[in-house]
Amino acid sequence: MSAGWFRRRFLPGGPLPTPRPAGPHASPVPYRRPRFLRGSGSSPGPADASRRPDARPVRSPSRGRTLPWNAGYAEIINAEKSEFNEDQAACGKLRIRRCEFGTEEEQEWLTVCSEEFLTGHYWALFDGHGGPAAAILAANTLHSCLRRQLEAVVEGVVASQPPMHLSGRCVCLSDPQFVEEKGIRTEDLVIGALENAFQECDEVIGRELEASGQMGGCTALVAVSLQGKLYVANAGDSRAILVRRDEIRPLSSEFTPETERQRIQQLAFIYPELLAGEFTRLEFPRRLKGDDLGQKVLFRDHHMSGWSYKRVEKSDLKYPLIHGQGRQARLLGTLAVSRGLGDHQLRVLDTNIQLKPFLLSVPQVTVLDVDQLALQEEDVVVMATDGLWDVLSNEQVAWLVRSFLPANQQDPHSTSAGWSSQVLGIGPNADTQHTGEGRFHGGRTGVLR
Repeated sequence: MSAGWFRRRFLPGGPLPTPRPAGPHASPVPYRRPRFLRGSGSSPGPADASRRPDARPVRSPSRGRTLPWNAGYAEIINAEKSEFNEDQAACGKLRIRRCEFGTEEEQEWLTVCSEEFLTGHYWALFDGHGGPAAAILAANTLHSCLRRQLEAVVEGVVASQPPMHLSGRCVCLSDPQFVEEKGIRTEDLVIGALENAFQECDEVIGRELEASGQMGGCTALVAVSLQGKLYVANAGDSRAILVRRDEIRPLSSEFTPETERQRIQQLAFIYPELLAGEFTRLEFPRRLKGDDLGQKVLFRDHHMSGWSYKRVEKSDLKYPLIHGQGRQARLLGTLAVSRGLGDHQLRVLDTNIQLKPFLLSVPQVTVLDVDQLALQEEDVVVMATDGLWDVLSNEQVAWLVRSFLPANQQDPHSTSAGWSSQVLGIGPNADTQHTGEGRFHGGRTGVLR
């Protein structure tokens, strides 16, 4: 999608958009920065990007505007990488309504019951690619999907043990035993709700982008605080870590073509038609050339974590399913991630080969028991997209947290901006970054992107 298209339709002060026709060309959600940045001088457009690559303005919520758990936030604008920032963020409270069963009288009683709502908190980062539309839709949709999914299972979430039947009906006296033998815990219902919410949101994005004739996708990193636990769900190459005084604990794993090589290769093995005869699923240390024909070279297939040798055939000279390594690794020569939301219309350049069959929208969910950890004031959770992790290690980020935050306790607004400046000083090549910090249950959570 072009910058002109967004400028005409969405930018304040621009020409009024033409009436949206019903049908396939209706526009998706308007372009905007995260809700909590509005009024902080962060409006989109040329003013957002510095004219010098080494100077990046920092945006943060205006003073007096608080975020959940008194969190702070700062956004470092990308240096004219694009006029419209493809990345988005969201945070807020989750108010989860109880499902209501029984007679009308019972329903009326539940309406005024003190357990009518569960309250949680939600933070999310969306790293867009191919345009901002998917990230915008995800930032405006995923939390609603999650709330609906949690409301569908809330009776089980508040129970000491999830019941076999959500209504509480006992068909078999051994039902509780079967649930216990399966090891099903209440946190498993929250994990399932997150997985279903990601899937639902992916379907919404697919429908909306198809209807508007747009393309694009995004990764998603979400943290949810609920009933004394922190759930971190990741689909993509973003990362979350817990920084404590003497410990750095990973809370997520990155999903790239390299880390999911065997899954992707196995899919191509089962459904070779997905490659349309244009790619080879086998992995070689480098792309093979004509001079390699007939030679025995290193390779590995979907069933292999190790390596072996094979004699090169003509079919091996095709472009590899996964090519490159590290930051340069690409799926079908196109995409650097293997999980995320959107990309339903994405195809390999000049072909009709779709990438979506190889992509998963299902997140990996890590559960942190906040109550049992006895977190301290200096403990910090850092969430970040790959723009940070490409240039800083977990240890470097932990050092920044431990060295900067203790000296900046009084002014969260200053902390966010200062943290951003210090990150920029260490990682000058970092992509768009966002930082923030906030307190929870005697500890501190940080969001950095």
